[in-house]
Amino acid sequence: MNIANQKYQIALDNRELKSPKRNLGAEKIRAIFISGIISLLLILTIIFTLPLTVLTWSGLFVYSSIVSLVIFLFILLIRYFATLFMAYFYMTRYTVESKEGYYPFISVIVPVYNEGVVIKQSIESLLDLDYPNYEIIIVNDGSTDNTAVIGESLVGHQAGRNGHVKVSLINKPNGGKAKALNAGIQYSEAQYVLCMDGDSQLTPNSLKVAIRHFIDPAVGAVAGNVKVQNRKRVLTDLQALEYLEGLNMARSAQGFVQMVNIIPGPIGLFRKTALRDAGFYSSDTFAEDADVTLKILANNWKIVYEPNAIAYTEAPISIYQLLKQRYRWTRGILQAVRKHKRYLFNPTVNFNNSFVLWQMFYEALVWPAMNIFVNLYFIIVALFYGLSSFIFLWWIGIAVLDLMAAVYCIAAEKEEFRLVPYAIIYRIVFILLIDVTKAMATVEEFLGFRMTWGKLERTGTGGSSGLAAKPAANTAGTR
Repeated sequence: MNIANQKYQIALDNRELKSPKRNLGAEKIRAIFISGIISLLLILTIIFTLPLTVLTWSGLFVYSSIVSLVIFLFILLIRYFATLFMAYFYMTRYTVESKEGYYPFISVIVPVYNEGVVIKQSIESLLDLDYPNYEIIIVNDGSTDNTAVIGESLVGHQAGRNGHVKVSLINKPNGGKAKALNAGIQYSEAQYVLCMDGDSQLTPNSLKVAIRHFIDPAVGAVAGNVKVQNRKRVLTDLQALEYLEGLNMARSAQGFVQMVNIIPGPIGLFRKTALRDAGFYSSDTFAEDADVTLKILANNWKIVYEPNAIAYTEAPISIYQLLKQRYRWTRGILQAVRKHKRYLFNPTVNFNNSFVLWQMFYEALVWPAMNIFVNLYFIIVALFYGLSSFIFLWWIGIAVLDLMAAVYCIAAEKEEFRLVPYAIIYRIVFILLIDVTKAMATVEEFLGFRMTWGKLERTGTGGSSGLAAKPAANTAGTR
């Protein structure tokens, strides 16, 4: 019988398994304590600021502008330094904490759709993983280019760094990334699965350093570290800095409390039990990675961050592609938040999930709107009320904060120091442009505008893993 012609049906297993226990009493006490502190701060703000208000329209406008500037800068400082301190504590603990070796069998799931330009480089990087016990499962999600042909050529037992690695291929009709991942997960017989993007390239020690966290039986998933591969352009360098300062530093801080809010699509390692408990990936949002993360957290699994499990990904090289990508990310995150809104409005159900959801809601909706409004408002105030010196100092202060964060992130991750100067325009230009896109995406999401997935055009210029092409073996068939 020709193994390559065999067909398999994969049924989605939605069994709910027992997840770690919760301390409901402690969660309620924390909710009451935090809401009490917030209420007290608001009351004190009203008591101390109301008597100082000047009862003239122009005076009130100028005074409120100064107060708004100070409050905005204060919020920004809290946001920066809270993230910096938690990230620093996590990295410090990480550098002194040792974990014993743990090498269970792992399935690496690679969903691909029209990734013919980059799939070979991605699989070659996976064959170079420094891990003794894993397989690679390519899931072709109905590609219309030469992805299936290249995938076929990679099927078999290929030579890897520590021996031969089995490479399998699943061909299925187009149904989206979530269904492709579920097909690979259901096909796998491993207890741990690494889910990634078709264009991602992993560093050799990614599996070895990430799997150690599962020694703790309460850990359900490990979020990896995503970096931009195709640099040396202003736009992609700005994205490289954004990944370091805006994403990875935040994940380090979240790793400190073991509540990472989004397991990135390019690299996430899961305990299959946690995925089954969550009902696997869902296709009802445009951010399946955010949705599955929230479902895992809702079932009381811990999610940690591994800074040395690194995936390099190709970033958009045009403004249009970048804004299109961030538009989809924002709408997908908002869809995930709305899907889990019962945790948003009732912290007694699951306090950890409520905290994560409010943070996501703030970053996706509140902060972009606040940033846009404040920039426009202060420019108007500077032009008509002679406060240009205050605005200049305010912008200088923000640039200094970004420079500090950039230096810390680049030092912590041993990155390219040449990215630091980009911090001067990072907040004022790049992030403001992203926030405008987020605001537009938010409006269209709540108005119910229809959207499609779209696809980032790959150039294949990010470099290769350096491995030569391997001939296909005849001992393993195509699935």
